[in-house]
Amino acid sequence: MVTMNQPVAIDLFSGCGGLTTGLKWAGFNVVGAVENDPLSVETYRENHKEVQVWPEDIRKVSVDEVLSKTGLRPGELDLLAGCPPCQGFSSMRTLNGSKQVDDPRNDLVFDFLRFVIGLRPKTILMENVPSLIKDSRMLAFQGEMQTLGYFGDPQILNAADYGVPQRRRRMVFVGSKFGLVSPAAPVTLRRTVREAIGLLKPVGESGDPLHDIPEARSEKVMSIIQKIPKDGGSRRGNLGEKDQLPCHRDFDGFKDVYARMKWDDVSPTITSGCINPSKGRFLHPEADRAISLREAALLQSFPPDYRFSLRRGKYSAALLIGNALPPEFVRIQAASLLSHICEMEDTQ
Repeated sequence: MVTMNQPVAIDLFSGCGGLTTGLKWAGFNVVGAVENDPLSVETYRENHKEVQVWPEDIRKVSVDEVLSKTGLRPGELDLLAGCPPCQGFSSMRTLNGSKQVDDPRNDLVFDFLRFVIGLRPKTILMENVPSLIKDSRMLAFQGEMQTLGYFGDPQILNAADYGVPQRRRRMVFVGSKFGLVSPAAPVTLRRTVREAIGLLKPVGESGDPLHDIPEARSEKVMSIIQKIPKDGGSRRGNLGEKDQLPCHRDFDGFKDVYARMKWDDVSPTITSGCINPSKGRFLHPEADRAISLREAALLQSFPPDYRFSLRRGKYSAALLIGNALPPEFVRIQAASLLSHICEMEDTQ
């Protein structure tokens, strides 16, 4: 049941808990979460044991049940936050945004809307891929928000401008019953890869399962990795044709594969392929390996002791990490909304 000495939030489509972590850091008491992926739920519960979790398809979760289990009444919730699954809106799925894809997951935006209607939260925070901003469903969602009395417009933001050591463009919609509200202003300084992972012990010596998982690479691939210059070197820019893998000589559409991160810059977007150098610029700036799971999590701004389930292996754990919302990005947005709530309630 809810205790009212702290602002209250609910996390829809919670994944492994990146959004909830950021909400907690901002000062919210997260009292409920909905997530249907079993491995995500396992990881979420390991890190957020006190939160009531509905481990099922959100389409089967009733608003009345959430109200009953949390002890909330309509209008009491301070913040409803969530990130409806974005695979159907991704640039790869939409041919770099050139057309819409008929994916049933896209309609889950309207389940977020269903919870807005039933819970009547004071504020809303919804995050998704940039291409959603032009989708007809998002336009319909905005229209419904205005009808319900919420003020706000979606914007495209870069997590690197909000204390996350990673380049990650996202659509953010913040809305308020109190009046027009905008996403938080960017922070002054960017955090770098060096600041995030530069002090970690070598892989195999840390005692952290997420950092110590060994790699198994062929001799040919290891030879390529070893030849790529430290601190930002790339296969495309620094290796001759004879050192390229045949698939790269014949097709060069993905220019950053087998490339290193730069110590004193932000990382590229951490994706579900973040521990595989063939999926992007995911080589360590100095060591001859891909970044570890722990390094990927730190570049997502998770705390260093956050636990991710390895029950299904490292690639499933990488999927959890790559799909998560960066907690520090969430913290800054949520803290801005909390200030807005306090200011508006003080004037009423």
